[in-house]
Amino acid sequence: MIPFELAVPSRRMSILCLGAHSDDIEIGLGGTLLKWLRTGIELDVYWFVASAVGSRRNEAEKSAAAFLKGASSVCVELADFKDGYFPYQGADLKTWVESVRARISPDIVFTHRRDDAHQDHRELCKLTWNSFRDHVVMEYEIPKWDGDMGQPNLYVPIEAIDLERKLSLLEEHFGTQRKKDWFDAETFRGLARLRGMECRAEERYAEAFIARKLCLS
Repeated sequence: MIPFELAVPSRRMSILCLGAHSDDIEIGLGGTLLKWLRTGIELDVYWFVASAVGSRRNEAEKSAAAFLKGASSVCVELADFKDGYFPYQGADLKTWVESVRARISPDIVFTHRRDDAHQDHRELCKLTWNSFRDHVVMEYEIPKWDGDMGQPNLYVPIEAIDLERKLSLLEEHFGTQRKKDWFDAETFRGLARLRGMECRAEERYAEAFIARKLCLS
């Protein structure tokens, strides 16, 4: 299969990472970010989390700093929307997403998957598409007990060094999540291996996304 080069070292790129909760971005595309930065991609990163309150805010700040080490520029913004209630905070959440759009116009927008079983994830995805109508939008996936994994159509092969770094950082920075039975290295490595198998990744691992609209010149 001919690879589609989304990020190349000769091109500086701006990306917006939208996450409903403190660990979503890291789980969904942490390996991709680590790979791009390690291989010399110049990234201007906008990192926006809708719900990061109390200890989760501290986790989000420290994790973002660790994952984005080496980026050309970083802008982190953490909001305080109530976890689990995004559909009922729609007007305020839309205002927040629109304020993000008014400030930046990134090359790529990462957001949640439209068919995600978590109501907060779905709501943020819907508002992302409402606001970023002329952008490359890539929807990432979050494993969970709901059993809602979909069929992605865009893969980023990642090297073992980047996967292990991702797993290490997740374990280090998200102590509040360790008690959850799905939040462990085995879950995340298993999903990366499955996606790596699907795209025949050279080092066996990959992160996968839904790309609903792409324009090739």
